[in-house]
Amino acid sequence: MGGSTANRKVVERAISGSGDLFAKTRARTLALVDGLSPEDLVVQSMEDASPAKWHLAHTSWFFEQFVLGQYVPGYRFFDERYLHLFNSYYVQAGTRFARPRRGLVTRPSASEVLDYRHAVDRAVSHLLASPPKDAAVEIARLVELGCHHEMQHQELLLTDLLHAFSFNPEMPAYRAPEPLAVTAGREPEITWQAFDGGLVEIGHDGKGFAFDNEGPRHKVWLEPFELADRLATNREWQDFIADGGYETQTLWLSDGWAVREQEGWTTPLYWFEKDGVWWSFGLRGAQPVDPDAPVTHISYYEAEAFARWAGARLPREAEWEHAASTVPVDGHFVEGGHFRPRPATGPGLTQMYGDVWQWTQSAYSPYPGFVPPEGAIGEYNGKFMVNQWVLRGASCATSRAHARATYRNFFHPHQRWQFSGLRLARDR
Repeated sequence: MGGSTANRKVVERAISGSGDLFAKTRARTLALVDGLSPEDLVVQSMEDASPAKWHLAHTSWFFEQFVLGQYVPGYRFFDERYLHLFNSYYVQAGTRFARPRRGLVTRPSASEVLDYRHAVDRAVSHLLASPPKDAAVEIARLVELGCHHEMQHQELLLTDLLHAFSFNPEMPAYRAPEPLAVTAGREPEITWQAFDGGLVEIGHDGKGFAFDNEGPRHKVWLEPFELADRLATNREWQDFIADGGYETQTLWLSDGWAVREQEGWTTPLYWFEKDGVWWSFGLRGAQPVDPDAPVTHISYYEAEAFARWAGARLPREAEWEHAASTVPVDGHFVEGGHFRPRPATGPGLTQMYGDVWQWTQSAYSPYPGFVPPEGAIGEYNGKFMVNQWVLRGASCATSRAHARATYRNFFHPHQRWQFSGLRLARDR
């Protein structure tokens, strides 16, 4: 009898926690699009990006496809056409509309997509209020997964919108400009935090939420290494530019130099020069580059070239995780409302979380013993484990609830529309 009562309480806590997370996550997404016009919501600026309206719809599709459609008897989908329009890459879930053409889907309208979201919200909330007993834990697990999936799309919504706005000659600001922080001058020189290395464990330990690619937890051997106490800054990047960093082929990987030449890179994405002063375009509009803030919107290739120029290297992801596990999860996240990286504050190992994602020199590949879940959910991460590189930490567009030491973000080495930066490392 006691065991049954204990199990019931565990289920009740899981359902209650999922319900709270669901409500907060869905509300935050709507807050992020507050004030945007229907035209803002439908624009798509490149194949890697998606319209904000698509993000609003796809995150609802996820809950409808994997929760409501599976666990509500006789469930009637809001609109059968949406199953095709708003599927992303889940082959086992059915057909998909071509990603590069998402901006052409002017109908359903933005208001109809919002109606879709509200209908899905009501249905999920009703299911969580009275879930089938034999499936309650699984429903709670899938809702939690869907919420973290939506947090990823909240960040993508912001970075995709920024990329689209960058092509507008009016340089529209997503949020009103905010004065830059007043600094005392050149930031302190980097200090190096030493780590002994040895046999350590990395990967998620099974406590709390994690994506499948964060496990299994396993042992790795680390040689002694050092990490910079802060992220690389815009001021240091200006020094890299002034010293010919973008013109010195010997600093670059062969593939990186080819991309640099093809794309004509001479600065991070969104930088431009005005009257001899470096400016950048961001979610708060165009402003002078903050010299003490972390450099962002750089590719893996640029980060690797900068590290070589600085006489250092990028950290390996196991080194980064081992170091990050020694400090609390704290930093500038999307909840802070800054929508841009901020300068480092305080002594010690800082900016491990928030501000910008940090490129590592580690290829994105499965951990030893990794097996993707069965079914369409198993397509979430596993099939992308090739030709991409791992980033760690979080960014100013990341939810605080989404940040942890084991999180593995990943992008192709040439991509730079995300809030991506770097921290230097070196061997001891």
